[in-house]
Amino acid sequence: MQESPNNGVFEKTMRSVLAACADCDTCRFLMDESCLFFPELYRLYDKETAEGKPVGDAELRKLSELCTLCGLCPCPNIPADVIRGKTERVRREGVPFGIRLMADVQRFGRWCGMLPGVVNTALAFAPIDRTVKKIAGIHPQRRLPEIARESFFAWAQKKGLSRRSGQSPKAAYFAGCTASYFFPQVAKAAVSVLEKNGVSVFVPRQQCCGMPTLLEGNEHATIQRIGSNLEILMETAGAGYDLVCSCPTCGFLMKVLLKERACYSKVYQRSVHAGADEIKIPDRKAGAEGFVSLNKSMYHKILTDDGYFNALDPLKRIALSDSVMDMGEYLDRLYHKGHLNTHLGRIHDRMVYFTPCHQREQGIGSPYEKLLALIPGLEIVRVGGAMDCCGMGGSLGFKESFYEKSIELGRPLFRKILAAAPEAIITDCLSCRLQFEHLLPYDVFHPLEVLSRAYESADLKPI
Repeated sequence: MQESPNNGVFEKTMRSVLAACADCDTCRFLMDESCLFFPELYRLYDKETAEGKPVGDAELRKLSELCTLCGLCPCPNIPADVIRGKTERVRREGVPFGIRLMADVQRFGRWCGMLPGVVNTALAFAPIDRTVKKIAGIHPQRRLPEIARESFFAWAQKKGLSRRSGQSPKAAYFAGCTASYFFPQVAKAAVSVLEKNGVSVFVPRQQCCGMPTLLEGNEHATIQRIGSNLEILMETAGAGYDLVCSCPTCGFLMKVLLKERACYSKVYQRSVHAGADEIKIPDRKAGAEGFVSLNKSMYHKILTDDGYFNALDPLKRIALSDSVMDMGEYLDRLYHKGHLNTHLGRIHDRMVYFTPCHQREQGIGSPYEKLLALIPGLEIVRVGGAMDCCGMGGSLGFKESFYEKSIELGRPLFRKILAAAPEAIITDCLSCRLQFEHLLPYDVFHPLEVLSRAYESADLKPI
């Protein structure tokens, strides 16, 4: 690969990504339809090879904007390097106002939630809607979600859920920003389902999980919020609470991204009594709890805790990753222990279920499919394969520069859903929900909403 004329850290990082992937053609074919980043990367590489002219810095910048951090690609170091590159660029140039406005879901939700009726009414007025979208860099055709009249956090406080309980079993619920400020009915359904199963619910203080700001390279906001959540959630777990979340993106960040490379840290190696010339790596394949031992003198420069979150306590990162559970995973465990309330009323519907990228990458199977199958009368048809993606990419799907690409990326999945001709769509990702509601003629529900409805139906049925 040829050298870039620009010596900036961002440019060097992106060229290292280009060089690494140029030596391996796996994703040229594996990710050709389920990703925007790799087809463009190989196009740039092929063009450089054919013309003998280095890929320009502007092209590298555009390439970096195509990674949605979906987790589907086989080499986690590649998207990690892309984020690292974007972070270096933000350090140099700052975060543009439009990106701060659009990608900071927590701040946007809190500000607009102060006067939700006024905000929703204003955005329903076409000239204001156009102006806001222009300022924030949102595509004119992208529909903005309504701000909830009452956020889930405000509702939870009124219900007394912000106070701890001595009752067991008990769970601390991490709702996430999108559910709280835009889809509180999902978070309320989570509480309802837990309570129907005799679980006492506590909603601890919480910040945004950090994924929206991470995706934009805003390191300061990301680390501050994740660090705050890490301390609060681990203290809550220490008080005997199970940690659960209903957003697969929040779960993916806390369960997968947060602990990447943490086991290579010195403090972790001491905790597992690694020898002086040994690096112990957890080996949990097939349920094993042992370690793979590597020679430290050979690998100590490669296997280091130098990832995005290395400033945070590695032992706490691992502990949170191992403790937090997706709600589907948590309910499925209750079911297998014989503790799940299976008194579910009938729902006479035919719905498709899509397992989103960030849920698939947690390695927990598809627990909601099994749980929804317990509902009498409900026909569930699974759509989408291992590489299907809705294309939304969180806040990226709102960007004017990404909107058309997000639709292109999701089109194969949209065709499969339309071919199934369901009465409604079920998915646990609210980003997918925004995309489906925008482009498809079906109602969209979180699995917890459907389960909550079945419990309510059972309660209404005379004994």
